[in-house]
Amino acid sequence: MSTRRPTIRDVARRAGVSVTTVSHTFSGNGKVAAATQQRVRTAAHDLGYHPDVIAQGLRNNRLGVIALVARQLDALRPDFLYDVDYFSRFAGAAAVAALAEGLGLMLVSDPTGPRAAGAALASDGFIVTEPVVDDPLVAMLTSAGIPFVTVGEVPGRSADGPDTAPHVDIESGRLTALALDHLWDGGARRIALVTGTDRNEWNLRSVAVYERWCAHRRMTPSTVRVPEELDGGGHQAAGRLLDAGAVPDGVYALTSDHALGLVAGFAERGLRVPDDVRVVAGSDAESLRSARPTISSIDLEPEELARRAVEALAARLGGRPPPPVGRPVGHLVVRASSAPADPPGQALGPRP
Repeated sequence: MSTRRPTIRDVARRAGVSVTTVSHTFSGNGKVAAATQQRVRTAAHDLGYHPDVIAQGLRNNRLGVIALVARQLDALRPDFLYDVDYFSRFAGAAAVAALAEGLGLMLVSDPTGPRAAGAALASDGFIVTEPVVDDPLVAMLTSAGIPFVTVGEVPGRSADGPDTAPHVDIESGRLTALALDHLWDGGARRIALVTGTDRNEWNLRSVAVYERWCAHRRMTPSTVRVPEELDGGGHQAAGRLLDAGAVPDGVYALTSDHALGLVAGFAERGLRVPDDVRVVAGSDAESLRSARPTISSIDLEPEELARRAVEALAARLGGRPPPPVGRPVGHLVVRASSAPADPPGQALGPRP
């Protein structure tokens, strides 16, 4: 003989409250005193009652799921993602932060692109990393009224415009200056920049800061742009820099893959790192930590960026004010490729 499942009315009777109070306790709607909520939850536990989360979601027009779109990775092969430290660290931290907010996290391709799954839009809100100029996904989400948060600013959008969405600051300007100052302080005087071709804030602002930095030091800028997804892009960049005539003695490469290719390309042309040219990467990766020589890099602290993005989106979904802006995120990790005066692995800049 089957045992009757406890109902919401049973919980209300046990707790001595109304059915509406029980419903508000589990849905988060309305205002229920903390002591009353505890009494309701204790009664539910004693009776073995579990709210129907699917029914709650349908009533509230909420699925309890948020989507993560890594815009800069859509052009890459899926197997390439396993080699991208930033992506794996960000996605893992975002999933944990979502759970802490009572949400699930779904990783999807850009819903405006050809690879998107049919369920890509089945979420309450979106986290969009590294949006680009005239980003079609940002335009679609804005038009549809779907809540979203970006990691990095949307290039070209007014900071106080009517369609401005919350964003998590990736500190691209400060971190670019930090890397360039480190190379300069180590003695480099012909510092080049290797950047990707995606028109996102990381690339665009880094170039702008680099050019201002060069002007301040009366140094001629030397920028090489190679696609992020190009196999051997860093190797190609090394050749272009050397063929231009003015051999650099320092290079800031915005991706770890490009930094690795630069070191290999310089070695083929007889230049030693760091003796002849010093290299710093704009994103950390295991491949940089295990390279010979080990390569200095900017640790973007993707775990902290992910946590901030999830909390900002959860606040927006819940109608709460955005969380306060915390400390600056990102720091320089000095390794052998930039000839540290201190032991390799020293971290410079704000730390957790």
